[in-house]
Amino acid sequence: MTSRRLVLTAFGRIRAGSLTVAEGGATRRFGTGDPHARLDIHSPKAWPLLLRGSRGLAESYARGYWDSPDLAALIRVAARNTQQIDNFRRVLRPVLAPFHWVTGTSRANGRRASREQIAAHYDLGNDMFELMLDPTMSYSCTLFERDDMTLEQAAVAKLDAVCDQLALDPDDHLLEIGTGWGGLAVHAARTRGCRVTTTTISQEQHDYAVTRVHDAGLADRVTVLQQDYRDLRGRFDKLVSIEMIEAVGWRNFGVFFRKCSDLLTPHGAMLLQAITIDDRAYEVEKRTRSFIRTYIFPNGCLPSLEVIRDNVTRETDMRMLALRDITSSYVRTLSEWRSNFELHWPRLRQLGYDERFRRIWRLYLAYCEAGFAERRIGDVQLLLAKPGYRAKSLLAAA
Repeated sequence: MTSRRLVLTAFGRIRAGSLTVAEGGATRRFGTGDPHARLDIHSPKAWPLLLRGSRGLAESYARGYWDSPDLAALIRVAARNTQQIDNFRRVLRPVLAPFHWVTGTSRANGRRASREQIAAHYDLGNDMFELMLDPTMSYSCTLFERDDMTLEQAAVAKLDAVCDQLALDPDDHLLEIGTGWGGLAVHAARTRGCRVTTTTISQEQHDYAVTRVHDAGLADRVTVLQQDYRDLRGRFDKLVSIEMIEAVGWRNFGVFFRKCSDLLTPHGAMLLQAITIDDRAYEVEKRTRSFIRTYIFPNGCLPSLEVIRDNVTRETDMRMLALRDITSSYVRTLSEWRSNFELHWPRLRQLGYDERFRRIWRLYLAYCEAGFAERRIGDVQLLLAKPGYRAKSLLAAA
């Protein structure tokens, strides 16, 4: 089979880490050293799909054509050998072209498209996310300041860090773009005494957050909106957006930062937490229909630090005061989510989630964990400020 031969030839280029491929009782080993991964092929139908990049990898796994005892290790080996494998696939591009669709990000994310794309992920069911996440319902990188911290403690540490970096106090009115399930809004209002306006375009998240605010007795301090960020009005002392920019779409990065700047008072500040991609990989990222952008976050796009900096400079009068890299904490965060997902799978199955969903999400969580572990992607907190900002955050002072 030609596809099998081509994939094995690509595996032969592994130079960092090692991979054992098992099929029909026979095994072959490629590369040496750690990390070591194993790929168990159950069907020859896997081979042609494995030639199609991350989407083919995901689709073949979802269909049960292959398995691995450690998905994160498998993706880590692939990440460490990306250059060698990409060079080989570049030679094969004329052969593989009919199978690749690289035009899926040609249109901007309009309001209707954004709502549909957010619903495709965040409206999968609050019950599922409650089982996978910690009690704060933080679906973003937490902050493991010590090895002995629980996931919930790390989530609270992240919420405190955000409030500290913005130097929130009772006189502030904080705007949050991307409510999630209301964890930060409730935490900021309860611990810092500030007013909070938070917005989401997810129906499930909106309803959950409204109930959460009411149950916390904070309805007089927290307002939950269901509005697109482009439709927000008013002026706010502080602004926060936690891992929402990835859903904006690359054509709208300038629009996003311009709107954020317009919503801040002349003395305001913004805390942006963002998953980023290497500057040199950004052009490929924004035009490729990858596994994550097809099955998990439709039409999303990771910005690079250069893209963020350029848009802030070009579209706003804000300045970058500080940057904190929290990438290492995401590895542990995702590992904890993945463990929770597997632990609670019997209950999720009762709720109606099928085996295909299980395999896609298992791969998604391992895929991201490996990406952060190998620093193919990163997670940063950026403190941005208007010209009149004079307060000192703990991050800026560190």
